[in-house]
Amino acid sequence: MLLSFFDEDLLEAGCDEAGRGCLAGPVYAAAVILPKNFSHPLLNDSKQLTEEQRYRLRPFIEEKALAYAVADLCNKQIDKINILKASLKSMHLAIKQLHLKPQLLLIDGNRFTPFKKIPHKCIIQGDGLYASIAAASVLAKTYRDDYMKLLHKKCPQYNWLQNKGYATREHQKALEKWGPSKFHRRSFRLDYSQQELCDEIIYQ
Repeated sequence: MLLSFFDEDLLEAGCDEAGRGCLAGPVYAAAVILPKNFSHPLLNDSKQLTEEQRYRLRPFIEEKALAYAVADLCNKQIDKINILKASLKSMHLAIKQLHLKPQLLLIDGNRFTPFKKIPHKCIIQGDGLYASIAAASVLAKTYRDDYMKLLHKKCPQYNWLQNKGYATREHQKALEKWGPSKFHRRSFRLDYSQQELCDEIIYQ
C-alpha cells in the first residue's frame, strides 16, 4: 500500500518524469499535490500498471488533486543540455506551474537540483512508495504517450504508437532501415548494437 505522505504537516508535491530512456521524443515531468486522504486501489508506479489502468487513473488524479502540472522538454533541448539535466529541468517547469506552493518536494530517484527555497527528498523507487509520486508518474507517462501517438502520425515507420520511442527491437530495426527522424535524440547512440534490448521490460 502506498504511503499518503512523508510529513503529515507539510503540503507535499510528488514529482516524476517519463521518457528519460527513450530514443525519440520529449521527456515529460509531472508534479502533483494530493490531499492527505487520497486513495485509489489501482494507484501504483506507472510501470506496474497497464495502459488502460493509467488512463483510468488520470482523470481521477486530476479531479482529486489539490494541484497538478505537467511539463516537457523536446528532443532538441535534450540534445543541447543532456537527458539528466532535461529531466530535472522539466520537473522544475512542472513545479513552477503549480498554483499552490508546496512546502516539500518528493522526488522519484536519487538526483535533483534544488528548486528555489523548497526543501526536497530524493526517494529511490519513490513511485512505488508514495501516492503523490505515483500520481505524478501516471500523469507524466500518459501525457507523454499522448504526444508520441501524435508523432506516430508524422513518422509511422517507427511505430511509436506501440513503442512510444523506447528502444524496442522493432524501433531499432526501423532506425536501421529509415535512419533517425527529426524527433530522435541525436545525443543518444541510435545504432542497433547500442545495448542489450529486452522488449519485455519496455512498458507501453
